[in-house]
Amino acid sequence: MDSMELASALERLVRLFRQLTTAGDLSLTAAATLATLERTGPRRLTELAVQEGVTQPAMTQLVARLHDAGLVERSADPADGRVVRVGLADAGRAALAARREARADRLAALLATLDPATRAALEAAVPAIDALTASVPTRAPDRTGATA
Repeated sequence: MDSMELASALERLVRLFRQLTTAGDLSLTAAATLATLERTGPRRLTELAVQEGVTQPAMTQLVARLHDAGLVERSADPADGRVVRVGLADAGRAALAARREARADRLAALLATLDPATRAALEAAVPAIDALTASVPTRAPDRTGATA
């Protein structure tokens, strides 16, 4: 399989991932931001913006909405009180868990329609998918705070 075929297959996988997410649920950016906080712990707004590939003003707006919904908590950075750090609130952790469970249930129903060999091939691909996603470098902000 060449890189064009693989890119096309991955695009279809992303489309499937989006279809497995319930309507009215968190946006992909909001969910990704909550997942980053879950994985890494509290972060500066600028770090979150770089990680998620959005501008700092866009991340500020997103964090404000997540905070208003009770999904994240804001605190002063212990090293610099002028800097805001954002952490995952218990409600945010619960929202992520519910989202993952609903998506996993939908995926399980799809997997049940596949033959055992196809399911085994998908399972065998997980380490390669993990290696591919781990190889992506973190985006660096430019002088304006926007990401490249």
